[in-house]
Amino acid sequence: MNRDFVDFRSDTVTKPSAEMLDKMFHASVGDDVYGEDPTVNELQIFAAQLFGKEAALFCASGTQTNQIAINIHVKPGGEVICHEESHVYKYEGGGIAKNSGASVRLLHGNRGRLTAAEIEKWIMPDDIHFPVTQLISLEDTANRGGGAVYNFQDIEEIARLAKSRNIPLHLDGARVFNALAVNDIEIKKYASQFDSISICLSKGLGAPVGSLLIGTKEFIHQARRVRKVMGGGMRQAGFLAAAGLYALKHNVDRLTEDHAKAKELESAFLKCDWVENTLPVETNILVVILKEETKRDFYIQKFGELGVKVSAFGPGMIRLVTHLDISQDDVKYTIEQLNKI
Repeated sequence: MNRDFVDFRSDTVTKPSAEMLDKMFHASVGDDVYGEDPTVNELQIFAAQLFGKEAALFCASGTQTNQIAINIHVKPGGEVICHEESHVYKYEGGGIAKNSGASVRLLHGNRGRLTAAEIEKWIMPDDIHFPVTQLISLEDTANRGGGAVYNFQDIEEIARLAKSRNIPLHLDGARVFNALAVNDIEIKKYASQFDSISICLSKGLGAPVGSLLIGTKEFIHQARRVRKVMGGGMRQAGFLAAAGLYALKHNVDRLTEDHAKAKELESAFLKCDWVENTLPVETNILVVILKEETKRDFYIQKFGELGVKVSAFGPGMIRLVTHLDISQDDVKYTIEQLNKI
């Protein structure tokens, strides 16, 4: 190991590589609130072209990009359809209600994913008693589903439904590159299904800070205004944007390595007599379901004592996330520690 502990708590804990730091140190910068930071502008243009969209906006976090998108798509009193375990609902501090004055229609789905048939049942009719359905939001990969990946045909069906009802479709694509590494769909074809897309640079891609919101020029023009209202205007942000550019250019193709390590860990955990099961590993997230629900914190503590950091993931579950700072030796070490618990 090259550290005092192996940190599986999230793929947000990565540190910039020497190459990434060099790009950050030598970045050309300006005042991004004035639109004058050349590195931010380069990142936004690169990302928009990569996804086949007109424009992009660099923001501080995935929560910010999601909340900006929702604020643009939804009017106060409207309703957002999303999965009951979705990040936009569960982990963004009640932002849909606080920032946009909107309600949510929470659907059960399957491991964080929805189908067009499930969504169609809950699109509100034109009745003054009900909120107006104004947005459908999907998450791919689905964190609470253990990194589950959407079947692209399901996304296409949802997109057709949304278009037929004139309802925008948003993607919380915090780990969208992990999904694309699995479904093997051409990125522009995939992105064409959505009206707005949020992607994180600070998760599996290894940048220290930042997310991007992608859409039409008019949408991003509105997003820039909402970002300002939310206090998200940054000045010489090019130092951070340089890390994001490096991540997009160098850290996407290697994501399959993280997936392979997660599968290796899954196989080892399934051999433990204190493990009931795991959520099927598709990408870089491993959710372990314990036989004794009340012992979750006990196992987290034991792992910590052995130099392995994992996180709680609900009653009787722990989560491990592989990332570019997890080496093969780290995986080997962790598997060895399983025999000591």
